[in-house]
Amino acid sequence: MSSRTLTLVALSLILGLGAAWMANTWLSARLNASPDDNLQNVVVATVEIPFGQMVEAQQVTVVRMPKDTVPDDAFDASDKVVGKIATFSMLRGDIVRGARLAEHLGGSTLASLIERDKRAITVRVDDVVGVGGFLLPGNRVDVLATKKVGNNSNAEAETILEDLRVLAVDQTASTDKTQPVVVRAVTLEMAPKQAEILVKAMTEGKLQLALRNPLDNQKKPPLPLAQQPAVAPAAPKPVVRRSGGGGGGSITVIRGTEVNVAKAQL
Repeated sequence: MSSRTLTLVALSLILGLGAAWMANTWLSARLNASPDDNLQNVVVATVEIPFGQMVEAQQVTVVRMPKDTVPDDAFDASDKVVGKIATFSMLRGDIVRGARLAEHLGGSTLASLIERDKRAITVRVDDVVGVGGFLLPGNRVDVLATKKVGNNSNAEAETILEDLRVLAVDQTASTDKTQPVVVRAVTLEMAPKQAEILVKAMTEGKLQLALRNPLDNQKKPPLPLAQQPAVAPAAPKPVVRRSGGGGGGSITVIRGTEVNVAKAQL
């Protein structure tokens, strides 16, 4: 076999091995490529999780979702949400988000529902004050205080607190009930200053709760300038000047641009 033939055989072997290596590399890349590279794990609820309930393992699962549709505070593993407290009701299929959960740091689950700068105050109620039994945890209410005026039988009512969240009714912090239930106590969430106002009103008279629409959370806008009451200009103070002299004198009174001179006996 001539040297030329050997060279061609060697070149053919090299080219064949190179082609086989390239084909193997391309095929491996295709086989190892994941068809859902744009997806990520997301924890969702498999059943309805009521407000105030601790999340259990059988209530959540992990699904794959496009990354662009996943909220920033979503979880990618079930063990990261199990044991936390639901601060909002979640329906089946809802994404479990960090904004809807609170850490359970011990004690009752109710304590985990209270915001860091808020307090929980329980108000004793009856079937009328409790809005006919239709109050449920998560509702928003106003508090009206009624007290007698003077020694007569007349009474005045005033809204002392607005837009308070109901944390619990009686000893229940769950919202899985839809039928009216007569309760004896309602626990409300409020700021420390609001708690002082409420406790003071409880000692002065009776309290009434008014149920709010959950969408009615807008504060009243200020009046436009055209409707604001006009403020009358302050009247200029008179300036009195006395001129001294022998047995008589005069007093000059200046009001704005008006000047009056009066004689005075000294």
